[in-house]
Amino acid sequence: MAGLGTWSLTVAALIVPLLPRSLEECGRISLPTPTVHLGDPITASCVISPNCSHLDPESQILWKLGTELQPGKRQRRLADGRQESTITVPRLSSPRVLLSCCVRWGTSLQILDQAEVQAGYPPATPHDLSCLMNLTTNSLICQWEPGPDTHLSTHFTLKSFKSRGNCQTQEDSILNCLPNDGQNHCSIPRRDLLLYQNMSIWVEAKNALGTSKSPQLCLVPMDVVKLEPPTLWALAPSPEVAPPQPGCLLLRWEPWKPSLYIEQKCELRHQPQLGEDSWVLVGPLLSQTLQYELCGLLPSTAYVLQMRCTRWPLPGQWSDWSPSLTLTTAQRVPIVRLDTWWRQRPLDPRTVAMQLFWKPMPLDKYSGQIQGYLVRAPNQTEAVPPLCNTTELSCTFHLPSEARAVVLVAYNTAGTSHPSPVVFLESTGPPLARLHIEARDPHSLWVGWEQPSPRPRGYVIEWGLGPPSPSGSNKSWKMENNGSISGTLLQENIRPFQLYEITVTALYQDTVGPSQHIYAYSQEMAPSRAPELHLKHIGKTWAQLEWVPQAPELGKSPLTHYTIFWTNAQDQSFSTVLNASSHGLVLHSLEPASLYHVHLMATNKAGAANSTSLTLMTLALEESELHVLLGLFGFLLLFICLCGATRFCCRPSRKNPLWPSVPDPAHSSLGSWVPTIMVEETFQLPSIRDPGMTPITKITVLEEEEKKPGPRESNDSSGTCGLPTLVQAYVLQGDPRAPSNQPRPPSITSDQVLYGKVLGSPTGPGPGHYLRCDSTQPLLGSLSPSPKFYENLWFQTTPLDTPESLVPNQEDDCVFGPLLDFPLLQGLQVHGVEGLGGI
Repeated sequence: MAGLGTWSLTVAALIVPLLPRSLEECGRISLPTPTVHLGDPITASCVISPNCSHLDPESQILWKLGTELQPGKRQRRLADGRQESTITVPRLSSPRVLLSCCVRWGTSLQILDQAEVQAGYPPATPHDLSCLMNLTTNSLICQWEPGPDTHLSTHFTLKSFKSRGNCQTQEDSILNCLPNDGQNHCSIPRRDLLLYQNMSIWVEAKNALGTSKSPQLCLVPMDVVKLEPPTLWALAPSPEVAPPQPGCLLLRWEPWKPSLYIEQKCELRHQPQLGEDSWVLVGPLLSQTLQYELCGLLPSTAYVLQMRCTRWPLPGQWSDWSPSLTLTTAQRVPIVRLDTWWRQRPLDPRTVAMQLFWKPMPLDKYSGQIQGYLVRAPNQTEAVPPLCNTTELSCTFHLPSEARAVVLVAYNTAGTSHPSPVVFLESTGPPLARLHIEARDPHSLWVGWEQPSPRPRGYVIEWGLGPPSPSGSNKSWKMENNGSISGTLLQENIRPFQLYEITVTALYQDTVGPSQHIYAYSQEMAPSRAPELHLKHIGKTWAQLEWVPQAPELGKSPLTHYTIFWTNAQDQSFSTVLNASSHGLVLHSLEPASLYHVHLMATNKAGAANSTSLTLMTLALEESELHVLLGLFGFLLLFICLCGATRFCCRPSRKNPLWPSVPDPAHSSLGSWVPTIMVEETFQLPSIRDPGMTPITKITVLEEEEKKPGPRESNDSSGTCGLPTLVQAYVLQGDPRAPSNQPRPPSITSDQVLYGKVLGSPTGPGPGHYLRCDSTQPLLGSLSPSPKFYENLWFQTTPLDTPESLVPNQEDDCVFGPLLDFPLLQGLQVHGVEGLGGI
């Protein structure tokens, strides 16, 4: 809103000079005060002169607060003819607002006068007044906190006077000190001060709404003097000064020159340069010494030091901290354990090349830094050159083949560490078992093993890039001194997609075990490409393919299997899986003269890759082979047609076959001579034991499913013979189409077959005779001799009606007579009854 008010005032300043002189003097705004408390109401009035010829005497006065129209309280005509309108704004919420008096000018509003209204708060009481005597500028500098913003222009004045005692009485006034705009400090020059006399100082704040004063500060200028910080220096070694002990620092300081004759005390603080430790304060240090030995520090550690001083024993203010000084404490001898490992290679029968590796393991946090390593033979004096003097963590040297130990030490400027003996042990211990690798992530490998017996005292693990990298190049190693563990995590120098060779060796008390090797990837990639397929041979229904397996690739695990895909012209796909050792395949069951697309996919644990597609065409069939196939096809078709016609013609359900089925009399039984009865030809038969039955004119035989004949049974008391269940005979008396009024005979069981004989001619005048056999003998089941030529078919007489002259032989089971008038048998010479099965 303050910005908006400033913009409105600027616009009004540009518009008002452009108005006619008479219109400019038409109206005036009156305010009781231009500044009010923020949030309080304000009342204003606007008066329009009657001498304004451009305005209607009855013009309505309108108000605008900022850019918004405000309703006036009332408008009235004064006694002198002027129009007056008043407005009351109930609450001002903006620090600066523009109030405008307007009238209608055509279709727009014409501003007659404007007034800016300011709102804010009275000044807060300044607080935290403090003063320092600066000997550099030779002035008393005082500063204070002004308090919250009042939204109004506030002026501060630093007032003071000289006094005696406790500043209750005023002696001499001191000129007021006016700070620059926006500043909250001010300096009283030396000419207005008495350095050792009390003076009273306070701050006065004033704005349009009021005035406030800070509490008075009574002080002596020299009691608040603030010195400049001293300058720190390292104490250089000299014949008079002994070198510092480990963990100690020697330093000196130089006071600020204007304070050379002022007695003072100082404080020193320090902290490690590389670390998060807090500052450690040391003091007070008297200025008469100007040097100090600081002890109790870490050896071989850089420290940051700072110092400040104040007047002492008189009152004074602490100076600022001096610029930092960085010093490093003296070193201690290395306190480390040197883990060692070695490899040896015979050069000749008397000399071996020994490659020694080591790793320093600090045993004390105050151990000194290591500057190098020495490898000496046992009991070798310092005058003899060492086998190795290096800053690296490995060394190669020659030893006699009978040498079994060396000594390794670490050194720095303070001395050497305790010697670490290195004994070259024989590899006669038990080996590790079940070495295995697990890739935890792309930058680490977990190697595990099964503990041997007896338990080792530790293990040495080596790892480096596997083949085709040179053996032993850039290998890393670590020692595990805990013999009870069964694995360790390798995180140093492990990169993804690289083949690593890991070697684990068990360390025993007086020997070592043989080294065990294993290869692994921390992360594997899929094959970059698959082998290219080649067509070796092709036939009409087969094709022989081959490919050349690719060499192992770095960063890619070995292949696990191949998959061959082939697709014919109808987009039918086929596939087969082969093991990774395969390099060829024969595709069978292909169509002759057909196009096929074949490709190979190589797969490992990380993924798969496809080869380029191979297109092949099988060979076409020859003309002779085509003729053979067509002939076989035609023969098969003819055979199917014949079978269908035979089935159609010989189907049992046909009532009228194309030709009658007449069996061969010499190779058949009586049952096969009679056509099988159809379902629709079954008639209700009268009782065959009826004495008044008519002569028989037709015999129908029904063949059922064949069953194996049962054992032969003896004749019962009724004189019946056993018959098989294969055939049942029904005797039709009279015309079979005539309705029968005879009662239905009792059902015949399936284990009997009824046979009948008709005596006499069906065309003769006399009545015929009917004989029936109740024998139970099976057909063709008896081994009895063949019947005589006159014993062809006989029907056994029933007890009800037995012709006396028709019993040719009492030894037979049934009595039969010649079938002179039997249908279909007339004119046939039957020499026996073998085909009748003992009827």
